[in-house]
Amino acid sequence: MRSAAHDSGLKWESPEPGTFVVTLPGTRKLSTTCSLRVGRHSLSVNAFVIRHPDENQEGVHRWLLERNLKLYGVAYAVDRLGDIYLSGRLPLSAVGEDEVDRLLGSVLEEADGSFNTLLELGFAAAIRKEYAWRISRGESTRNLDAFAHLTRAPDGTPPTG
Repeated sequence: MRSAAHDSGLKWESPEPGTFVVTLPGTRKLSTTCSLRVGRHSLSVNAFVIRHPDENQEGVHRWLLERNLKLYGVAYAVDRLGDIYLSGRLPLSAVGEDEVDRLLGSVLEEADGSFNTLLELGFAAAIRKEYAWRISRGESTRNLDAFAHLTRAPDGTPPTG
């Protein structure tokens, strides 16, 4: 595990024996922190994706379950607070540097690639509110460009503050 983490070129630390915390850089989601824990028989991986949705929880959970059918090595999971994670477990006999790289790639691709979709599904009202607040104060809305379809009037024009 240590050589796989080192060879990845990613920022990582080992806060305790058998535990590795890797920071995966993203484009939509700035970064994803991924915890890998070596157990007696398996390697577990957990990565926080997004906090519990403000709205449309059923729609978000359905989307997560449908995505689980397409993922490699990990699956979406929800904790007792409703926060969303990617979680997986592999037998130690299957773990090598290539497999760790593949697993981290799967986490990064999914956490980063699904981030805007999850925001749109679970936080549309908050996005609209943030957009309106920024417009009313003359603030930049550039980082909300990915959600323009949520913030535009039906005729495609931006709302006025």
